[in-house]
Amino acid sequence: MKLGNVLHALERFAPLPLQEDYDHAGLQIGLPEAEVSGALLCLDVTESLVDEALSKGCNLIVSHHPLLFHGLHRISDEDMVQRVVIKAIKHDIAIISMHTNLDAAAGGVNWKIAEKLGLSDCHPLGKEQEVDGIKGSEGLLGRFAEPMAADDFVEHVQRVFKVECVMTNELLRRPIETVALCGGAGSFLLPTALAAGADAFLTGEMHYHEYFGHEQEIQLCVIGHYQSEQYTSELLQEILQKSCPELRTVVTEEDTNPILYFHQH
Repeated sequence: MKLGNVLHALERFAPLPLQEDYDHAGLQIGLPEAEVSGALLCLDVTESLVDEALSKGCNLIVSHHPLLFHGLHRISDEDMVQRVVIKAIKHDIAIISMHTNLDAAAGGVNWKIAEKLGLSDCHPLGKEQEVDGIKGSEGLLGRFAEPMAADDFVEHVQRVFKVECVMTNELLRRPIETVALCGGAGSFLLPTALAAGADAFLTGEMHYHEYFGHEQEIQLCVIGHYQSEQYTSELLQEILQKSCPELRTVVTEEDTNPILYFHQH
């Protein structure tokens, strides 16, 4: 299995033109003709992820978040990104990232979130586009077969995503049936969720002032950027097992969330 074949399979599922203008998804490090011994799947690329790839005999890392997001003017040891680039190249580790194109693609990150929540009748939310027959949208709107009370909904989210805390506004005093969602930093879609008449809006990050003024209008449910996208590695494995069955894939065992939650007992 050549690196170029893996890249093609991923881009066939989530074409690069679906990514946002600011993004840099696709091949980050590596040569398309290189033979792939195995792929380590993760959310973020860190130095320890490169070590894990080496220990598991994988010479490819497929991440959600791009390692090379901002321009590099030198490659030394000044920051984590530079150190990872040096270590990856030194050990012939290739890196591919599928970011906002995988968020947007039908069946992508937001669809995986909806699947985990148990939502059905899902429809695109926000800006839509289509590339090579693959449809994409900024977010998703789905519904529960059985509406649930707001506190039950928040507890359901907490269980499904294994989060230590959920940030919400005032609990809604009506059943929650329709849920708008956007993984990661999705607060820009809140006005669209409101216009769509959603009972709840689930995302990874929101700003403080955005919580105001929606009491008894919509249930906000914010669970953390990493937490909202944690099942992306599972999604990447499903894509590759289907399109490249001969490729060995390994989901990382590492939690790369840089935010820790301190509880005083």
